[in-house]
Amino acid sequence: MNFDTFSFHPQINAGISAAGYYNPTPIQLRAIPPILDGRDVLGLAQTGTGKTAAFVLPILQRLLNGARGRPRVLIISPTRELAEQTHTFITALGRQTGLRSLTIYGGVGVQPQIKGLRAGAEIVVACPGRLLDLMGQRVVNLSSVEILVLDEADQMFDMGFLPAIRRILAALPIKRQTLLFSATMPKEIRSLANEFLRHPMTVELGSSRPVETVGHAVYPVEQTGKVELLLAILRQSGRGKVLVFTRTKHRAKKLAGQLIKAGLSAASLQGNLSQNQRQEAMDNFRSGRVKVLVATDIAARGIDVSRISHVINYDMPDTAIAYTHRIGRTGRMAKLGTALSLATQDDLPMIRTIEQLLGRSLERRRLAGFDTRS
Repeated sequence: MNFDTFSFHPQINAGISAAGYYNPTPIQLRAIPPILDGRDVLGLAQTGTGKTAAFVLPILQRLLNGARGRPRVLIISPTRELAEQTHTFITALGRQTGLRSLTIYGGVGVQPQIKGLRAGAEIVVACPGRLLDLMGQRVVNLSSVEILVLDEADQMFDMGFLPAIRRILAALPIKRQTLLFSATMPKEIRSLANEFLRHPMTVELGSSRPVETVGHAVYPVEQTGKVELLLAILRQSGRGKVLVFTRTKHRAKKLAGQLIKAGLSAASLQGNLSQNQRQEAMDNFRSGRVKVLVATDIAARGIDVSRISHVINYDMPDTAIAYTHRIGRTGRMAKLGTALSLATQDDLPMIRTIEQLLGRSLERRRLAGFDTRS
């Protein structure tokens, strides 16, 4: 089955073809029809399943008809990076529609965002904090919003945005279409969905298990041997992009420096960077100028970069769900990926928890020359 089954407008089909999409992913097959029908949708899907296109394409179809020059769609994102990636997606898929998208988030100057609003963007992709600021200044008018998208709702809850989201929802028209997407469904998000979605169609796609296109393996290692082991793995990893996770921002910065000193093209993404530094690191990673990006969980939220061949857990995550969020950055859109974990003896309980989630044992790998008593 291809995208012709949805009968999109030729201008949208042109964007689909230009983006190199041929066959819809499972989440797109199941979510696009009810969204096109105007129904509220509760989507449970991990990063990497194609959910952004699942709501962007029917939104573009809807906006081809009706008024231009005012916000008709509001997409709320937890991070600046995800907001920019969604905006880029909209721009690419809607390149021939004439529809305009605008991002709103903090950490950058507000005047270009106000100018964009006054210029009449039809789609606003916003982070909650800056959007509330502009609402308080009365420079954003949401009275014409027809479709609301809450993207990565569980991450927004984790980051403490739930009160802000409620304030934003209170300012929107009651009569609207609401789409909520989340990788997991904690009770707070379930409560939000029950409160604000009207008879939603639930589309659930492996919300807890990692995507099936990812291979998993563990390298038992002593803590003191991690850097050298990581270097050995990276030298064998081929030409794809590699995302490495650490537990702290200090370690992310230090590890990136060690990789650069060893001759690898690397950068860190962590909380001590300015917005311009974060954007530079992401741009370099996305373009391939940087092969290895070392990040913390919080800094990496919203990363959506194509062709990440490996995700490496230099430090193990605190929960199995965090593991699924991390490794969801590879094996995307039916491409194969690899998730590798450097595990000490102290990490073995978490490894067993992850194996229970996967329903199978993780392959143990060893490299010659490393002390791997675990």
